[in-house]
Amino acid sequence: MARLNKVCPQLPAADVNEAARWYRDKLGFTISRFYPEHGFAIVCRDDIEIHFWTCKERRIAEHTSAYFRVDDVDALHATLAGANDGGRLSEVADRVWGMREFYVTDPDGNLLKFGVPAPAAAE
Repeated sequence: MARLNKVCPQLPAADVNEAARWYRDKLGFTISRFYPEHGFAIVCRDDIEIHFWTCKERRIAEHTSAYFRVDDVDALHATLAGANDGGRLSEVADRVWGMREFYVTDPDGNLLKFGVPAPAAAE
C-alpha cells in the first residue's frame, strides 16, 4: 500500500526572496531552492520543508497556517526571539485542547504553530 511520507506546507508570500531570507535569518532555516523567475522558493530546517509561492494578496496569507510537531517546544521557542523582527512570536502556553504550543506570524501574515502534547495530555 502506498504511504504518505512527508507534508510540505506551501505558504503565500508577497516576495519569495524576502520570505526565504526572513525564515533563514530569523527562524534558522536554510534556503534549499530558489526560483525567482517562477516566484517559488523552498526553505528547510531539520526534516521540514516550507515552500513559498508568490501571492500579492495579503489576506490569503492571513488565512493560512501550518502546524509543526516538535520534540522540545520550550527549547525551540528559546531560539526564535528573532521572529519578533518583522513578525510576531507568542509565548509558550498549555492549551485546553491538550497541546503545549507557541505561534509565529511571519511578515506576510502566515501563522506557524509549533507544539507537543501537554504533560497532562501525554500521560
